[in-house]
Amino acid sequence: MLVLAHISDLHLDGSARATERAERVRDRLWNLPGRVDALLVTGDIADHGAEDEYEEAARILGLRDGGAPFPVLTCPGNHDSRAPYRKALLGRPADDGPLDSVHVFDDAAVLMCDSSIPGEDDGALADETYGWIEETLDELGGDLPALLAFHHPPVAVHHPLPDSFRLGDPGRLAALLERRPEIAGIITGHAHTPAATAFAGRPLIVGPGVTWTLRLPWEGEPVADRDAPVGLAFHVLDDDRRLTSHFRTVA
Repeated sequence: MLVLAHISDLHLDGSARATERAERVRDRLWNLPGRVDALLVTGDIADHGAEDEYEEAARILGLRDGGAPFPVLTCPGNHDSRAPYRKALLGRPADDGPLDSVHVFDDAAVLMCDSSIPGEDDGALADETYGWIEETLDELGGDLPALLAFHHPPVAVHHPLPDSFRLGDPGRLAALLERRPEIAGIITGHAHTPAATAFAGRPLIVGPGVTWTLRLPWEGEPVADRDAPVGLAFHVLDDDRRLTSHFRTVA
């Protein structure tokens, strides 16, 4: 059984408010009394894609000092910038190629995929990323269940703001899932609202936002509920390859 914590859309911008909200959920996670295998952070870590924003994220998430009690797995969103992300968050040489990474656990693998398009808010999985997914799953041999995690949902969440900038060419992703029964589900962010649906016959979970929560059309205005508690999710992939998600708030 794989147990994953999940946060998204920190939008760190140097403000005391953004820092406090990120540190609040970090403190909850770091002090969990039970086992969590990893933390997923599904994009829009920085608000402007600046190096100092990623330096703050690295400090909060314990990526430089080894302060996290479990692996912290990240992928970029549309507010992120690949070169500063690599340099200041990951401590790697800066370049603009897709940021894709795989993390193999005893019971499953998690593929963190880059759905960002430099300079745009829309999402897409690049040819390079699709090729990397196929090669990675081939190397894993097909018996180990895998989760795909990226920023942009490939389906509508029924609000015009996030639905204007969702993942492009969802048919290509659906075709990948048809060929790859080992993919047990998809985990995304971007929408700033927790949501659960299905895509191409697999569970699709949208994580809540740290910085603010989206008000859906029937909940009124303004779009951003900045007073809502910080959102957090836990995902459990069991031995039968069932994905179960639990949503929490951190007041």
